[in-house]
Amino acid sequence: MRSLLFVPGDSRKKLDKALTSGADALLIDLEDSVALESKAAARALTSDFLSEAKRETSRPRLYVRVNGLTTGLIEEDLDGVMQAEPDGIVLPKAVGGVDAAHLGAKLAVREAEFGLEDGGTRILAIATENALGVFALGTFAGASHRLMGLAWGGEDLSADIGAEANRGEDGLYTEPYRLARSLTLLGAAAAGVDAIDAVYTNFRDMDGLAMECREARRDGFVAKMAIHPAQVEIINGAFTPSPDAIARAEAVIAAFRDNPGTGVVGVGGEMLDRPHLVRAERLLARAGRS
Repeated sequence: MRSLLFVPGDSRKKLDKALTSGADALLIDLEDSVALESKAAARALTSDFLSEAKRETSRPRLYVRVNGLTTGLIEEDLDGVMQAEPDGIVLPKAVGGVDAAHLGAKLAVREAEFGLEDGGTRILAIATENALGVFALGTFAGASHRLMGLAWGGEDLSADIGAEANRGEDGLYTEPYRLARSLTLLGAAAAGVDAIDAVYTNFRDMDGLAMECREARRDGFVAKMAIHPAQVEIINGAFTPSPDAIARAEAVIAAFRDNPGTGVVGVGGEMLDRPHLVRAERLLARAGRS
């Protein structure tokens, strides 16, 4: 997945439009974008949408962002949508691997109850929405076989720590949020799951979005969340390996294959070792070439 588009779970019009956005995944939201008095209706609408969209032969992956484990709403969220068999659940305000395991247990119960594949529902954890979550980023490894990715975000975190803003006058994240971003990347690597970059909230600033995508890809993120369909094309372009990058990765893999047992190979005038092989294999996996 390269692009993950948030869509309010209480708007059928926006859900239908999102299906044709080109996003690799829809993150159907039952949390922040849905008012408390609309939660029940949003669950029912989301369940109906999932049931219909799952029948499409060509569709994005369908994840549902539920309300957090401490809100008292997550049980109703899961009861309302799990029978429609979403591809995954987005866990907001996650505090480490314990929360991922806790959600995993809840999903196992619903899968058994609704006759779904055991372990088939994946988990995407948004792991930096409070200070406790930032400190727990190193605890996701081995927490749940369902965990497919860690995402970070700076909006809720800024409220949790009492910041006036999370970006400086230059439009870039300030130091606390750069730290959370970096720790998410390292936490995802330690857990062996995808690192997914935060939303870019200024959906009219396409140049700023493109720059942030390039920097995220450079640093090791493999995808980015979006808040508007107009952002999807830029995100997909940024996180799709270029033909030159694919050719380079194939050359690296071929060099190691042709020289079994060696630790270092020469490719294009450079001496490359095993970490370069791992990087090449991951790039081809993202490109669907592995």
